[in-house]
Amino acid sequence: MRALTQQDRDPEMPVPVETFNNKVQRFWEEHPCGASSSVTADLPLASREWFQAIETFRYTHEPFIHSVAQFTRYHGQRVLEVGVGVGTDHLQWARAGADCYGVDLTDIAVELTQRRLKLYGFPSQVQRVDAEELPFDDETFDLVYSWGVIHHSEKPERIIGEIHRVLKPGGQFVGMMYGRHSLKMFTAWLYWALLRGRPWRSFREILWQHVESPGTKAYTIPELKALFAPFQCFSAQPVLTVYDTRVWPNWLNRFFPQDWGWFITLRAIK
Repeated sequence: MRALTQQDRDPEMPVPVETFNNKVQRFWEEHPCGASSSVTADLPLASREWFQAIETFRYTHEPFIHSVAQFTRYHGQRVLEVGVGVGTDHLQWARAGADCYGVDLTDIAVELTQRRLKLYGFPSQVQRVDAEELPFDDETFDLVYSWGVIHHSEKPERIIGEIHRVLKPGGQFVGMMYGRHSLKMFTAWLYWALLRGRPWRSFREILWQHVESPGTKAYTIPELKALFAPFQCFSAQPVLTVYDTRVWPNWLNRFFPQDWGWFITLRAIK
């Protein structure tokens, strides 16, 4: 027998409408970022070995994270991570001696990140928050970091505005967002459009419906510059990744330029 809902008890009460970010939240609650069974195999959930398998996979496939984030440069500084996932990068900030804060849209990410840092003996203040409205005072952080997260929100421009607000003057944003004109998206277009006899489908539509959570977005560099216009200094650099090249023959991969990269690494100064 199913449990009675509020609508059963009061049939005239309107059924709550699921918002865009509710749908995104539900997806990532069910698919914690980076923690697929293909990575963790049959390792015990949230064990040291489980977390280590995720870390090894992440930095094997995205080794450039360390050179972009430059974790050790922020020792003693107040760092906010927007979208902690299962805490892989968050642990690096803690190891580097940063004063760590983190937010995520999902309960599972908050729980796993808290368990991970506790397992390694590091403190952090992590909470479930929709980053479109950050619960921090103006000019609180030296650095805000977000890797592959902002483009999943309904209104990424709101998150970027909030990041700008909570950064101290001269504070930095470092992160990554997806590139629309990328080899990864061309491959997805081949699969979801051309090979299905629907070549008119756009990259935007395929992103929205078939790439990760519902409504995923990706950008060109001019579009990213416009989003980060409130910052006094902004730079963006595409990076060709294994996610771009893995379906193509190895001999061909060497001819693909970095500008075709799915990841666009970002740095901005307030």
